[in-house]
Amino acid sequence: MTVLHAQSATELAARIRTRDVTALAVTEAALARIDALDARYNCFTAVTRDRALAKARAIDADYATGRPLGPLAGVPFAVKNLFDVAGLTTLAGSRINRDLPPATHDAALVRKLDAAGAVLVGALNMDEYAYGFTTENAHYGPTRNPHDVERIAGGSSGGSAAAVAAGLVPLTLGSDTNGSIRVPASLCGVFGLKPTYGRLSRIGAFLFAASFDHLGPFARSAADLAAAYDVMQGADAADLAQIPRPLEAISESLSLGIQGLRIALADGYFQDNASPDARAALKLAAHALAVKRSVTIPEPERARAAAFVITMAEGANLHLPNLKTRPMDFDPATRDRFLAGALVPATYVQQAQRFRSWYRRQVLRLFDEIDVILTPATPVAATRIGQTMMELNGKEVVARPFMGLLTQPISFIGLPAAVAPIVREGTMPIGVQIIAAPWREDLVLRVAAALEGAGIARAPVAAGALE
Repeated sequence: MTVLHAQSATELAARIRTRDVTALAVTEAALARIDALDARYNCFTAVTRDRALAKARAIDADYATGRPLGPLAGVPFAVKNLFDVAGLTTLAGSRINRDLPPATHDAALVRKLDAAGAVLVGALNMDEYAYGFTTENAHYGPTRNPHDVERIAGGSSGGSAAAVAAGLVPLTLGSDTNGSIRVPASLCGVFGLKPTYGRLSRIGAFLFAASFDHLGPFARSAADLAAAYDVMQGADAADLAQIPRPLEAISESLSLGIQGLRIALADGYFQDNASPDARAALKLAAHALAVKRSVTIPEPERARAAAFVITMAEGANLHLPNLKTRPMDFDPATRDRFLAGALVPATYVQQAQRFRSWYRRQVLRLFDEIDVILTPATPVAATRIGQTMMELNGKEVVARPFMGLLTQPISFIGLPAAVAPIVREGTMPIGVQIIAAPWREDLVLRVAAALEGAGIARAPVAAGALE
């Protein structure tokens, strides 16, 4: 079990294909590890034990009869509990959703991973309705950071990031509206990918703000992110926000490296709002990649403000019936934010959308001269559970919303972005955000792989979870 939980998804898949280990052994080891350790971290809200064991046995039977195995055959994975899983109620981190009937079908991306042979082992904790950056859930308890259980895992996909950091599973899925993949990836020290808006199907996922929401993977290597991304591609006519694109084998591009890529550091806002730890991580990454230039992203403060206005309004509109009839069944913090969103004047939303169009044009022009932009992923490392305020460069700020300072201006216009966790001895994890032009997931993952190859980025199982 110790050997298996330290393996990446692609390593496990290779071992299963060569019959070095069976899919059943890998699945049983993952389930045993969840049983032994999840009470410490509170990542899972449901474990799909019977389904997982049946799937693993079917994979081993396919191998025995010579049937071809999928690229992720036997790899355990789990999903944020806003993804539909047949037989489970889709909680989306809420109490209210408990009253819904169980899902009858898997979400589109769950189906794609299942078709690739991956083994679903459960559903993961999150901020209620994906509105938060900490996964301090009032209904299901906080998910704890495996690197320090007194600290947050980040959010809203905190269970997804922590489950990978603790070695419970090598691969998970989350969602990202304003940073909900990138923030927990940074704080838990794992790799995360937010693809371009409209790239992957969102069918079967309980959304927060439809014009922002992205779905994507967490893993302990860039190769694992690429492998998951590759099998989740494909047109889905049911998702009206999806933009059909040719299938791209991103895994094959990682070996190209970064030779010839024009990489720049974002200056100004993105470094002024980063702690010394975050800037130190960025400096290590820049040195490893030999980055010599910087770039100014225009108006990120206004982009973040406009993102708040639109997401508050969209989220409030979605939940307005329950806000009227069941207000006390919400997490109080979530309820108050939604109520504020319900009061945002339509003229504010309209102006924010106008600015969004302008901002997108300005930022896309930067990619005429550069290919990839690097920023810190979060302004600070993980704060303590229950901490409401934090210090950032001599100023006291509200902890929860400020975790998204550096991610919101990017998701606001749907750019692809990955997080690579930077290794610094004696400190909590913190990541760098790697950003490219729309549809260039290959570039952000090539840079993440280059950092990993240089030994600067890696995502080992947290020390506290090694036993």
